[in-house]
Amino acid sequence: MENILDNYKTVDTNDVKVWFEAAKASNFPKDGGACIKYKNKQIAVFNFAREGKWYACQNLCPHKMEMVLSRGMIGDDKGIPKVACPLHKKTFSLENGENLNGDMDAIATYPVKIENDVVYVGFTE
Repeated sequence: MENILDNYKTVDTNDVKVWFEAAKASNFPKDGGACIKYKNKQIAVFNFAREGKWYACQNLCPHKMEMVLSRGMIGDDKGIPKVACPLHKKTFSLENGENLNGDMDAIATYPVKIENDVVYVGFTE
């Protein structure tokens, strides 16, 4: 049986082959997240408005195996932008997916770009 976590692998900007048009930037909440779907993946996209940055990561919480990260609270931990899972408050870096609590594997992260008020998320396939 395939592990759903195997669908998610971090993508480096240099490896992007497809820039997926997610939605207009104005459709995303400021300082919050929303979920998009790309193929068989659910991706959490975050508008970190107070920092003027955008992030994307898998929406799947690796602990509870629920699609909830887009509903997590965002903030920072010693200057590292992070999301806290709404189910168990485990935190993950939005830059590289590292579990900032140190007790779980990292989550997958994806590059984001904004062009003409449209949010694009980068994928390798």
